[in-house]
Amino acid sequence: MGQESLEKVSFLKRKDIEISGKRYQQDAMSAMALGLFATLLMGTILDVLGTQSAVLFGENAVSAFLVEIAAIAKNMMIMGAGIGVAVATALKAPPLVIYSSAAVGAMGATLTGFGIEAAGGPAGAFVAVAVGAEFGKMVSKETKVDILVTPGVTLLAGGIAAKLVGPAVGWCLVKLGELIMVATEWQPFFFGVFIAVIVGLCLTAPISSAAICVMMQLSGLAAGAATVGCCAQMVGFAVASFRENGIGGLVAQGIGTSMLQVSNIIKHPWILVPPTLAGAIIGPLSTCVFHMTNIPIGAGMGTCGFVGSIGTFTDMGFSMIVLWKVLLLHIALPAVLAFIIDRIMRKMGLIKDGDYKLDL
Repeated sequence: MGQESLEKVSFLKRKDIEISGKRYQQDAMSAMALGLFATLLMGTILDVLGTQSAVLFGENAVSAFLVEIAAIAKNMMIMGAGIGVAVATALKAPPLVIYSSAAVGAMGATLTGFGIEAAGGPAGAFVAVAVGAEFGKMVSKETKVDILVTPGVTLLAGGIAAKLVGPAVGWCLVKLGELIMVATEWQPFFFGVFIAVIVGLCLTAPISSAAICVMMQLSGLAAGAATVGCCAQMVGFAVASFRENGIGGLVAQGIGTSMLQVSNIIKHPWILVPPTLAGAIIGPLSTCVFHMTNIPIGAGMGTCGFVGSIGTFTDMGFSMIVLWKVLLLHIALPAVLAFIIDRIMRKMGLIKDGDYKLDL
């Protein structure tokens, strides 16, 4: 490797710039999901609390206040600010870059491109911030007028990406989501299986299923299938591994994340079968029998913080019928099916005691 190449590598290392799938697909997208959680989801929860308290107790100052702040919180996602701060933080950007990324996120979410009338949305915000943050990191603290140069470069680089790339990426993902939703309405059985399996696997893999569903704006029956697929992974792993991990593992995986099992899956791939097969069975039940739907942020979260269930209630309304459907498809069936499949595979010798063991 030549001297120039060595210097380039040294510069990127010093600036903590890492062009890799892990940095963007795992770290940045997971952070984006947290940004969505802190703005869109919490705004949705507050909105539900406000509107429902108004229904139960009549219009009052508290319910009006909750609805008001909920609208602002949700708008921070729509405008891209929450995504901007979250992604820049995950990319280990310095403070000036992070603060500027709030504006870059807004650019990516709202700017339209040349010949593309649609705004970039969440996907555009992600792309714009990723570009802007990395360029901002390059110039950070390299000049005596850092307070001008760093935010200026971050805004310009991010703005260019928001204008040239963001709308196209956002448009493609939204159209993909629309195609999936139409296909699910057309063939609810087969796509119920397909979506539940694929989105569920994305949730367990070190990428963000929530961010993917939001970027595709997945809703309707497709979102309902995605939700049960995610629930099957989380509840399925929690129940199947109870012998090894106890109550701590049940809680950590059941309402935390099934991603904890990634290292065990690499060593013992068979353990991925029980929750995945459970999702494949429940997916078409969701689309064909129970007609479950959801909102984008709930579609890719499953039982993580009960976000999938909250999203279902938000989309379908809260009633005893919907509650029983949620309890059955999000918790009971994933638990029972994964448990049965796991026990069969243990008797076959495909899964052994200790294969699910976590270091909790």
